Amino acid sequence: MMQHQLSIEARLRPEILERILRVVRHRGFQVCAMNMSSGENSDSINIAMTVASQRPVDLLSTQLSKLMDVATVHIQHQTTQQIRA
Repeated sequence: MMQHQLSIEARLRPEILERILRVVRHRGFQVCAMNMSSGENSDSINIAMTVASQRPVDLLSTQLSKLMDVATVHIQHQTTQQIRA
């Protein structure tokens, strides 16, 4: 499996983290690491997430961008390191 790092900025809503994790799971990705912090204003959050899958990360990024409260999704870098299953 390939690892990918994503940076997500979203509006702070009680359900936003659940929605993001649901999309990650439904698209066939596994969360390896995640860090969430408050954004510059109190109405936003920044999520740094490392996910793993053999699927193209662009598919996940596109679906996350479609979520109502997600402002931006950036693919930080794609790790070519192979993970043994």
